[in-house]
Formats: sequence, C-alpha cells, structure tokens
Amino acid sequence: MAIPDFADVPVLVTGGGGFIGSNLVDELLARGARVRVLDNFATGRRENLDHCMDRIELIEGDIREGTTCEESCRGQRYVLHQAALGSVPRSMEDPATSLDVNTQGTANLLAAAQKAGVERFIFASSSSVYGDSDRLPKKEGEEGAPLSPYAASKSLCEELAKTFARCYGLKWIGLRYFNIYGPRQDPAGPYAAVIPRFFDAFLENKPPVIFGDGGQSRDFTYVADAVRANLLAAGAAVEACNRAYNVAAGDRTDINDLAELIRQAVGSDATPIHEPPRAGDVKHSLADLEDASTLLEYEAKTSLRDGLRLSLPYYLSLQG
Repeated sequence: MAIPDFADVPVLVTGGGGFIGSNLVDELLARGARVRVLDNFATGRRENLDHCMDRIELIEGDIREGTTCEESCRGQRYVLHQAALGSVPRSMEDPATSLDVNTQGTANLLAAAQKAGVERFIFASSSSVYGDSDRLPKKEGEEGAPLSPYAASKSLCEELAKTFARCYGLKWIGLRYFNIYGPRQDPAGPYAAVIPRFFDAFLENKPPVIFGDGGQSRDFTYVADAVRANLLAAGAAVEACNRAYNVAAGDRTDINDLAELIRQAVGSDATPIHEPPRAGDVKHSLADLEDASTLLEYEAKTSLRDGLRLSLPYYLSLQG
C-alpha cells in the first residue's frame, strides 16, 4: 500500500480552485497526472490556478448540475472531490444552500462517477460529523448528532457514498478533515477560518476576535498532510475502501494558545478580544488516527509551529 504512480493518470479534482483543492492540484501535477478541475469559483479563486492553467483542463461549472458532473467524470480514473460550501456559521445562516451544494452536489458526482466507471471516489468529509459526542479522541464509529446543517450535509454525504457502494459497487473513501490550514486559505469574509483570521489581524496589528472564552480546542492539520491523505486513499487496498477516516495532526491546541503562537510568529503586540460563542461550534476536537494509520498508512508530518511558519509567507504576501 502506497501512493500510486500518477504519471499520465487522469484525475478529476472538484473545487480545484479552492484552498485544499489547489494544493492538491499542484501535487498531482508534480507527480505527472493529467488533471481536470471542476470549479464554479463561488469560493475558490482563479489566482490559485494561474500558475498552472496551461497544464490543467478546466471545466467551469456547478456540481449541482448533473450534466456538468457527467462531463467532468468521463474518462477519469480517480475523482478527488473537494468542492463544498464550507463553514458552520454560513450553514447556520443559510442551511438550504449548504445542503444543496454539499449533499445534492455530492450525489450528482457519485452518480456521474458510477456511470463513468471511475476506479475510486475520494471525498472531503469533516470532523463536524462527530457532532455532540463529547468523547476524546474522536474515533470513527462513535459519531454524535450533527450540531449544524454543515455537519448534517457531510454526514449525509457519507451515507450517500455507502448507498452507492451497496447498490453499484462504487469504491469510495471519505476523509474527515480536522481544521485544515495553510497557504491559500482565504482570510477575507465573514466565514473565514480562525488561523487566516488571526494572521490577517496580527499582521495589521489589530486585535483578532476569539468567539467564547478561547478554551475550546481544535486539532489543526497542515494542508500538505491533507493532500497526502488523498493520494494515500487513491492507493489504499480495496479492503480499506467504503469507509471514512480521520485526517488530522492527532494533537489539540486551544484557541487562546493558537492566538499567542500566531502573535509571536508575526511579532505583533495586539491583544485578542472576546465575543460570544457561535452557534453550532463544538467545544473540543481531537482525532484518533489509528484507523488512518493502519489502513491508509497516514501520519501527520507537520507540527502546528512548523505549519504556521510555512503559512506566514503567504499571509505576508497578501499585505501588499
């Protein structure tokens, strides 16, 4: 079991203009894959692909359109499905759209992949599927009730994949991302994730906002580890298919400590301010990586300190 040889292999990356997707595109190109990208750039950015536009096939379209999904999956060996409408707060404000994009979009792609005879369907799930379970670490098979429409959408995607495996024999692997961060993660907008928000604020010497008391903890995972998990899933044994795996660092950091790490990395003297907790957020998150290690041979290779150091140049570049 290992990362397969991607040389001249056709691979579809949905959401390839996004943060994780574009990093995945870069790695696949470096390994010689023939990369096709499907993105409508609702949240992804063309700038993330400008450097490689002449080396990919771009289909600009929406995963909610069945014919677009069929066109995109045709002739592909692997589908690496990263397209989604992320953010728990966004889903709390507009649940219907999050469910439509994430669940219906994934259903369309599963159907298109099955029709096209795709060898393996790998998709981005989420640690949010653990919901109200207070068990730590979070282990596959111990999911709780979803705490947001976003979490529900990712749980439904996993159930849809199971159904396609039972009914059509489609081989799939879901990757439950735990707080992925790194270069190209957008700090702008009301739904930006915590690490880019903190970088943006501290670089401008402004106080970042911490929701709640800051004691909540997360398992922050560098993007290169998430990319490698996708490649390992493509090469995993058939016996490892048709289930979801945690993809994380296997360590947790509370938000107050995270703010201090980024403040020190940037060299700011700003002090965070606190606002009320956000609805739908879980209190603590930490992944059990036993299954991913055993069946995918996955391990995190980048510590939080190193990942923040590797991310800093990107956020500096945004300062103009």
